[in-house]
Amino acid sequence: MPGGLDISMVVQQLVNGLALGSVYALIALGYTMVYGIVRLINFAHGDIFMLGAYYGYFAITMFKIPFALALPLAMGLAAVTGMAVERLAYKPLRQAPRIASLITAIGVSLLLQNLGLKFFEARPRPYPRIIPMVVWDVGGVVVSNVQLIMLALAIALMVLISLIVYRTKIGKAMRAVSFDKDAARLMGIDADMVIGVTFALGSALAAAGGMLVGFYYNRISPTMGAMYGLKAFVAAVVGGIGIVPGAMLGGLIMGVAEVFVIAFVSSMLKDAIAFAILIVILLFKPAGLLGRAVREKV
Repeated sequence: MPGGLDISMVVQQLVNGLALGSVYALIALGYTMVYGIVRLINFAHGDIFMLGAYYGYFAITMFKIPFALALPLAMGLAAVTGMAVERLAYKPLRQAPRIASLITAIGVSLLLQNLGLKFFEARPRPYPRIIPMVVWDVGGVVVSNVQLIMLALAIALMVLISLIVYRTKIGKAMRAVSFDKDAARLMGIDADMVIGVTFALGSALAAAGGMLVGFYYNRISPTMGAMYGLKAFVAAVVGGIGIVPGAMLGGLIMGVAEVFVIAFVSSMLKDAIAFAILIVILLFKPAGLLGRAVREKV
């Protein structure tokens, strides 16, 4: 289209943005689930995402486990890691002021990142290309099988977590604890168990996102969790933190916005756009796109 936007290029960037946004959505779900239950911003979540990528990497390269089995294995190991972090670092501070938990979360994030640098080495590692890439050109729009696998897996996991939260007994317990922890305890709900399960589910989703990023970009590093985690947190706030559909929507918005800025403005602004969106949302709808403003005693 001379003198205007090329429609096929716009569609191409939309496809790329949805693939990236699906990863942000998976990570954002962990943030929003934990916040919804214990009102904690788990800044170590991005580093669980990094560990999940490495769990999958070593499962594939060292133990020759196929991707279809390495993915649930990495998710399981990340779930255990998330539960351990909650029990050791956050549970003892459950009655402490929120600032103590927030500072602890930052400390756990730095600890995990530096342990990653120590044991995994600082240099990025190429992720194994276990599935040959196949590319299709559909009317000028290039779509790869890797993108389709990413989208399909991310959508399947998001649907699964939604079913768990809204259609299962443990999901009902999670929503009860989120609404009123003390009342839930009086009704016989083990709040500590529910919180542990919430951390486990969120960490498993982050690990899946880590493996998908490695699979898509063909590289991982011990510091990868910092920016991905921060952008996913922004996505959760944009959609409405504490709201599962909001995390999904925010993640997709972030992915599409980032890819469009890279394609049509400047790649130098790919990180800045996330925080520009955050500022706009906080100015005009502080509770997020799907959130509702509520009064809260502090």
